[in-house]
Amino acid sequence: MAFQTYQIQPGPTLFLTNGALIWTLIASLFIGNTLLLILNLPLVRVWVQLLKVPRPYLFAGIVTFAMLGAYALNASTFDVQVAIAIGILGFLFRRFGMPITPLILGLILGPNLELQFRRALQISGGDYSTLWATPLSKALYFVLILALFTPVVSRVLRKIRQRTH
Repeated sequence: MAFQTYQIQPGPTLFLTNGALIWTLIASLFIGNTLLLILNLPLVRVWVQLLKVPRPYLFAGIVTFAMLGAYALNASTFDVQVAIAIGILGFLFRRFGMPITPLILGLILGPNLELQFRRALQISGGDYSTLWATPLSKALYFVLILALFTPVVSRVLRKIRQRTH
């Protein structure tokens, strides 16, 4: 996605078409990791001491710096309010045992998914049946439905078994 922003087409010919750029990126990663190693080896004792800080103080410091960063970005209190709302949402997700990874993936992949959905409908002339016309798409939808409903069904079955015993 980042490559496409700069009109670089990712794929098997990436090294042929933009070899210098790709090798430069690989070299910069190597240099960055080497510098991190050089900087962090002498600071190992400091990082170990950081583990001894009580969690409430550590969390308070992280939240303080996150809010400072949110404000400093545009000098806007709205950004801070958005950060607080996202923090509350994350807290609620953790409180009720819901994984946050699917939400993050959805936020990242959602716009691209919507774009491809529109393209598919434009190509098919607005016919939704093209979305499940092939056997592969039917199999993928089946696996998706199975993945969505298996935890719910297993939880219900577990509760029923507990009530009968």
